[in-house]
Amino acid sequence: MDTMTIISLVVIGLLAGFLSGTMGVGGSVVMIPLLILWVGFTQHQAQGTSLAVLSVPVTLLAAFNYYKEGHVNLKFAAIIAVTFVLGGYLGSKFAISVNQTVLKKIFGGVLLLVAFKMIFGK
Repeated sequence: MDTMTIISLVVIGLLAGFLSGTMGVGGSVVMIPLLILWVGFTQHQAQGTSLAVLSVPVTLLAAFNYYKEGHVNLKFAAIIAVTFVLGGYLGSKFAISVNQTVLKKIFGGVLLLVAFKMIFGK
């Protein structure tokens, strides 16, 4: 691993962490595209690495800040967390079986769909 790669990874981590703390995004929105563009990862490598980073300890302090201010619904979070595990497992099985080019198009399409909904929705 060379110096530029380490610097890229540090910047990716800082950006993902900052955006996660400020807007609740980080993994797929920031890390995956930057791992592909800056580090040269494949779509599969970027997604797998992003998932490896996003474990409870990474987001714990940010979530705790929101919790202290009364912005966390623990019951809802628990239901989502439990089903997220199953969804993550099934989604990863699907993604691994899909060609990288198709996976990139699906990923980009989801980002565009969410972006349009956030910008033009109510």
